Amino acid sequence: MIIAIDPTFVLSNHIEAGLWAAIGVGCAIAAVYQHGVIRKDSVAAAITFVIFGGSDIVEATTGAWWRPWWLLLWKGACLFAFLVLIVRYARRRKTTRL
Repeated sequence: MIIAIDPTFVLSNHIEAGLWAAIGVGCAIAAVYQHGVIRKDSVAAAITFVIFGGSDIVEATTGAWWRPWWLLLWKGACLFAFLVLIVRYARRRKTTRL
């Protein structure tokens, strides 16, 4: 079954992919100026943002973020990585305030 995908949807996903990739590049640049665990988390964030952007390129060709099943899994894995990074950041911030 061939699905006609709205060109606006495709364009918006390509723009979104570029945004995520740009954020990833920003995290990579920030990692250069960091040390230790913060550098590692910045590199992890950079890689995850670029990979997440790649999922939007695929989404633009499939027409949905949940189809096929592996795209949903891909996006879910990225979101899980973002959650882990946010929790790690919050814990570091909490310990530095004490």
